[in-house]
Amino acid sequence: MFDRLKADIRTALTKDPAATSAMEVALTYPGLHAIWAYRVAHWLWANDRALLARLISHVARFLTGVEIHPAAEIGERVFIDHGMGIVIGETAEIGDDVLLYHGVTLGGTSMRREKRHPTVRDGATIGADASIMGPITVGENASVGAGAVVVDDVTPETTVVGNPAEPVGAAGVASPNPDPIIADG
Repeated sequence: MFDRLKADIRTALTKDPAATSAMEVALTYPGLHAIWAYRVAHWLWANDRALLARLISHVARFLTGVEIHPAAEIGERVFIDHGMGIVIGETAEIGDDVLLYHGVTLGGTSMRREKRHPTVRDGATIGADASIMGPITVGENASVGAGAVVVDDVTPETTVVGNPAEPVGAAGVASPNPDPIIADG
């Protein structure tokens, strides 16, 4: 358990250039606190304690501004930068080493009890205020630009921007703006 907590702190220190110390990260990063609360809630959910799991996720949302359904599947070293306004739905799946910025929605498009939320594969980056809707997949190491609305699968190693989101440049070809999430200085 402590190894996992240390790994989460190391991830924040690696992915956030503003992070100055492990103590700062552990005490003041709401995205990290939301992930920790999610892990407790997810364990409870998986062990038939749904009401308690939902209560923990509700309190975590109040404290952090991040809403993660306890049934969602979240991998290792996921970093939520800033956190406020994040929504991760019940059937969402997030792989390892994923970076989510504030305001991201991994939302559903169906009222049926089925896979209705996105899958985000390992190494993906989702920009601020992006909405990824429905049972679609964002491929490995793909990037979704800030404010994008994604309603179709995103192939691995691709950057998409806009509403509706479209690829920037061709697959395997350098784009004129390879990372629209980070503004040119």
